[in-house]
Amino acid sequence: MITMKKKQEVILRFFRDGDSKSKISRDLKLHRQTVRDYIFEYLDELRKEKAEGTHVEGSLAAYVSEPPKYKARSSPKVALTEEVCNQIDIYLEENKRKRREGLRKQIMLKKDIHEALIEQGISIGYTTVCNYIRQEKHRQAEAFIRQDYMPGESCEFDWGEVTLYIAGEKKRFYMATFTSSYSNYRYALLFEKQDTLAFMESHIAFFATVYGVFQEMVYDNMRVAVKKFIGSSEKEPTRALLQLSGYYKFRYRFCNARKGNEKGHVERSVEYIRRKAFSRRYDFASLQEANEHLLATCNRLNNIKLSSIDKKPNDMFADEAKVLWQPEGRMACFTIEFLKVDKYSTICFENNHYSVPDHLVGKGVDVKVFSSRLECYELNKRICTHERSYGKKQWILDLSHYYRTLLTKPGALHSSVALKQSSELIRELYHSYFNSTPQEFIKMLIFCEKNKYSTEQLKGVIELLRKLCPTDVSIDKVKAMLGNTGTLAGEIDENHQTVQYSKEQLLEYTQMTGQN
Repeated sequence: MITMKKKQEVILRFFRDGDSKSKISRDLKLHRQTVRDYIFEYLDELRKEKAEGTHVEGSLAAYVSEPPKYKARSSPKVALTEEVCNQIDIYLEENKRKRREGLRKQIMLKKDIHEALIEQGISIGYTTVCNYIRQEKHRQAEAFIRQDYMPGESCEFDWGEVTLYIAGEKKRFYMATFTSSYSNYRYALLFEKQDTLAFMESHIAFFATVYGVFQEMVYDNMRVAVKKFIGSSEKEPTRALLQLSGYYKFRYRFCNARKGNEKGHVERSVEYIRRKAFSRRYDFASLQEANEHLLATCNRLNNIKLSSIDKKPNDMFADEAKVLWQPEGRMACFTIEFLKVDKYSTICFENNHYSVPDHLVGKGVDVKVFSSRLECYELNKRICTHERSYGKKQWILDLSHYYRTLLTKPGALHSSVALKQSSELIRELYHSYFNSTPQEFIKMLIFCEKNKYSTEQLKGVIELLRKLCPTDVSIDKVKAMLGNTGTLAGEIDENHQTVQYSKEQLLEYTQMTGQN
């Protein structure tokens, strides 16, 4: 395509520089007919200006400032006849029907429509089909109605996917996002699964954060909110949504199918928050750290002025906070499962095994399932808590749950999964000092648990014993030191009277047993 600058160059070089048409054609690499056309068009303009008595230079300025014009082809469309257009429209209507019935993944693409036309013996190009469908979509473009909301009137909810690296492992998370329709106040939280518990816990956390409840919550047709469709427009809410709306006293509204623009605030918020929070940083030590970063990002965004109204979301939310309904505390959010304890003293939930105390083998326990943890109960008494795993076929074991069994089977400790999953300190103590006496090691752990000595206290005593008698760290010495000090290593003064007395006791014990 010839630019306006080249057109000007042709005019100026012919009339001012006196170059010939052939020279201009060679230098500018234009066809000689094109050069002649521009010159003749300019001469026509000159004749018109002279006939009307207008200044010549004005004609030059007007003509050379216009971009080159091309003659549009008006040849009839040979392949795209009315019959072909009607057939394409039939396929497009069929796609609309499939979308309404939830068959979005089975619609015909442009390529499929072109292939169907070819099979019917219609000779038409793929580009022609694409251009026609594009024109039809543009012709059917819809208009949107701007909305206005009162403070505390409406809040929108949606999910968004986020991929992060947690402790070096690539994982997919689901971001529950809330956006106030009035103030554009944003709140988001990450979950490992987009399930009912995450749906409920996100709402409970949001209402606790804003210290109130909006009059109405808006959702799309997500499966955790819509149980089933009734007819063409009615939707039946899930039990979880009914429980939330009943407890927190809010109305709920579903937008139309595939009409995310009806809750446009949160649609934009999902993309906006995800980009601002995780475009530059996406590697975290834990999910908790990622959530802390996400909440800090939301707080920062809520303190940035909105360009459309020149106000901060936090300032506008202050007006909403005054009219939000105050709930009666936090709603409990968990499901209860009754699970049997297998021969490995574990319960199995969603293909993952979690340990419980070994005296429960063969019995059943009640398990409260939260989105982030599992709490196990025996006769309404909590016996243990595990962080919930969303992996598959994982074994989450606590060494303390196997003390009773290991006292009678101490040889099983060395290669046990429970030991491998213990803290680094426990493993180091066992392999360094009790590798040949596993039963004594278990007795020491039982002693610490019974007398409520923490792992840090045990570590402090072991470090002190290493200084006093590096070659002999026995359970009796550990018990003696814990009984005399019970303090952390960093708090122990080696010149203290108690420490000196402990040294004397250890020396006497060593002499009695004949150890060095």
